[in-house]
Amino acid sequence: MKKVVILGSTGSVGVNALRVIARHRDAFKVVGLTANTNAELLAGQANSFKPRLLGIGDPSQYARVKSALKTPKRVLKGIEGLIEIASMKEADIVLVAMSGTACIRPLIAAIGAKKRIALANKEAIVSAGPIVMGMARSLGVEIIPVDSEHNSIFQCIRSENKESIKKIFLMGTGGPLKNIARNIFDRLNPSRILAHPIWKMGKKISVDSATMMNKGLEVIEASYLFGMDTKKIEVLLHPEAIIHSMVEFKDGNIMANLFYPDMRFPIFYALNYPERRVSHLPRLDFSKMRNITFDMPNHRKFPALELCYYAARRGGTYPAALNSANEEAVKLYLEGKIRFTRVVDAIKKVLKRHKNTPSPSIGDILNVDRWAKEEVKRLC
Repeated sequence: MKKVVILGSTGSVGVNALRVIARHRDAFKVVGLTANTNAELLAGQANSFKPRLLGIGDPSQYARVKSALKTPKRVLKGIEGLIEIASMKEADIVLVAMSGTACIRPLIAAIGAKKRIALANKEAIVSAGPIVMGMARSLGVEIIPVDSEHNSIFQCIRSENKESIKKIFLMGTGGPLKNIARNIFDRLNPSRILAHPIWKMGKKISVDSATMMNKGLEVIEASYLFGMDTKKIEVLLHPEAIIHSMVEFKDGNIMANLFYPDMRFPIFYALNYPERRVSHLPRLDFSKMRNITFDMPNHRKFPALELCYYAARRGGTYPAALNSANEEAVKLYLEGKIRFTRVVDAIKKVLKRHKNTPSPSIGDILNVDRWAKEEVKRLC
């Protein structure tokens, strides 16, 4: 039985992971759960799965967690509490499902404790990819991607020589604005912006999907996870979301990974890796498929994509500045303080003002994180 810690158990990935575990209690035991602010849901999960440790990122929610527990449990608070849970001795797997750069220190702690990582957070890799991946390699720690696209790439190349790869096709649906004219973006209700055509996600990632920043961040993430130059990573739109990524090899063969669009598939794979177990997840029915279509993204309509390629080419702390500026700009949009198109405009201005550190430390990255967020607030 594998013992699992879930960092960010109240988000969409964390909730789906617990749905998977609930169906396979003979294979998994939850030993630690954390959330940022959702005290009631965290306590409810703890009452069902009975982990040894709980963590709440927002210390002001500590009392609410404690009062909602049916049986007493040790509850840790703040970033230091999350770090302790991420590195707890009995854990075999740490599923990193927290959003944002707040997960960098807990992720580093889990790697330092030599835990297998199931990674569903792209911001930590975008901001600190060389440090995180270098540390994982030096300690022999396996990082299994959980994002559907990167999980698919991982499955396609797991037994292949990296030198044989010609190109990675990173798939995307095009998001909720694919067929909407850019000149009316700012007139759309936020509910329309958040209405992804396929996936049910949190608000932040839904906005990222609408700007296509999410796909650009995934390009940077893929380059670090798989050691590939971004010149070899191409975004391809596939609205049906049946093919989740493809890899083209030097000999012209292309491998693709297909599954019904349900996040439980990559979660189940990552938790069970390297085994393949029988699941009860929905299967594709090819007899009912009528269209499998592809399209190229419109970089002029969605300039966030080009910003991500630019930041990746510059390297150093540019990806961290990009990611943190995006976090803050999206936050301001969701609070109703800026227009939708202002999100990417603000990020572009931050990158113009950024002074790069070519080989940053974690401290440098966290400093850039703070600077970029403050700069967005000042600009907006």
